[in-house]
Amino acid sequence: MNISRKYNIKPNKRMGQNFLTDKNVVKRIMKTAGLNKDDVVLEIGPGFGVLTKEIAKTAKKVTAVEKDKKLCEALKKELKDYNNVEIINEDVLSLGFQVISYKVVANLPFYITAPVIRKFLEAENPPKEMVLIMQKEVAQRIAAKPPKMSILAVSVQIYAELKIISYISKNSFYPKPKVDAAILKITLCGRPGLPQNFFRIVKAGFKAPRKQLINNLSAGLGKPKQDILIWLEKNNIDPKKRAETLTINDWINLYKML
Repeated sequence: MNISRKYNIKPNKRMGQNFLTDKNVVKRIMKTAGLNKDDVVLEIGPGFGVLTKEIAKTAKKVTAVEKDKKLCEALKKELKDYNNVEIINEDVLSLGFQVISYKVVANLPFYITAPVIRKFLEAENPPKEMVLIMQKEVAQRIAAKPPKMSILAVSVQIYAELKIISYISKNSFYPKPKVDAAILKITLCGRPGLPQNFFRIVKAGFKAPRKQLINNLSAGLGKPKQDILIWLEKNNIDPKKRAETLTINDWINLYKML
């Protein structure tokens, strides 16, 4: 919090700013990221630069993206002695990052978690790995397995392997958020990009979560129930099931057969 007092910076609620202050959590993130001297890191939401400094001591280069202009200027002064740190004052959702091989490390404002993950998973040059701090419940939803899948879980797991590394107390942040957080590690699988038709099928399946799969797919795809029944049975999927019970491979197989 020293930088906050030094530069008279107050956390911006509208930007969802909850700055990481716990050095033990920083160590955990660094261990999870497993950085070396050849790594290029994109850090989203550097906050007071607590994590940025540790990344800079290990990685080849750190590009820290901060939307808050005042905080950005303060960080440039605080990190002026680190020659491998570049601080960019920009909204990460508008950022065009052209580096070929890189990792993402981020303490994400909770309200942009899903858009940021989607942006980088679907990017032309996606990162090798993402180590993200996010709301505990969101991490659990993203990493869920059948029978607790969701559109969010499918849309992330289709691209990557996921692991919740640990949970973080809300006391590790300033100001203290209302909920605990989690460290989620996302490792890209190298699956080829999937056409929009794949996601159209998934969205149709989850259209009404309490309804049976056959009803949702029939309504969502505009196809007769008999056709959907044959399609599901050929893939050994019970038509009475709900979308949340299907695996990633179930969705891939449905797409391929359609």
